Amino acid sequence: MVEGKYLKGKLSIIATPIGNLEDITLRAIRTLKDADIIACEDTRRTSILCSKYDIKKPLVSYHSYSKLKKTEHLIEQLQAGKNIGLVSDAGTPGISDPGFLIIKKAIEANILIESIPGPSAIIASLAISGKPTNKFIFEGFLSNKSSQRRKRLEFLRQEKRTVVLYESPHRIVKLLQDILDIYGDIEIACARELTKKFEDVKREKVSNIVQHFTENKPKGEFTVII
Repeated sequence: MVEGKYLKGKLSIIATPIGNLEDITLRAIRTLKDADIIACEDTRRTSILCSKYDIKKPLVSYHSYSKLKKTEHLIEQLQAGKNIGLVSDAGTPGISDPGFLIIKKAIEANILIESIPGPSAIIASLAISGKPTNKFIFEGFLSNKSSQRRKRLEFLRQEKRTVVLYESPHRIVKLLQDILDIYGDIEIACARELTKKFEDVKREKVSNIVQHFTENKPKGEFTVII
């Protein structure tokens, strides 16, 4: 791409660690230091990363509750020549988070965009799952409504490719029980806290994992690989 045909500002989509702060790339650190503004989901979480790497830039919260209002403001900043670094709480922005909207609007506004690749919970979980990786689909978070979630799982049961799902600790048991009901007692992989001190990957029958998290309170964000 030739920068001359774009407006002055630049939007950098920066992947950040999914847990272990040492997983950030040198290019990501440099880009964050060069940015005029860092747009992030949670300023408290991003400030921890910035503090570790001595990144002293203004942080602007950009989350699901403020994305419509903040998107317009950030696009105006880009059009005024500001360089913005977009980060999520963890992993790559735009994947199951509100970053998708500003990326779309920046494209429409003819803003220069660059991707700074790095950590991804999808890829990290898939790689360690033991499931086929040559073909897979990512479904993100299924509906929190039981009927819609089960309907989607019924559809996915016909899928020949590996299926990757995200789930919160509050709903993981419900999701696993639905998988057990619809798929039967198949062997899946259930990963949580990847790259962190208490990283845990269970590769076993769904019923065993349901029992474990029924008896032990689930903690951390989950990736389920079917």
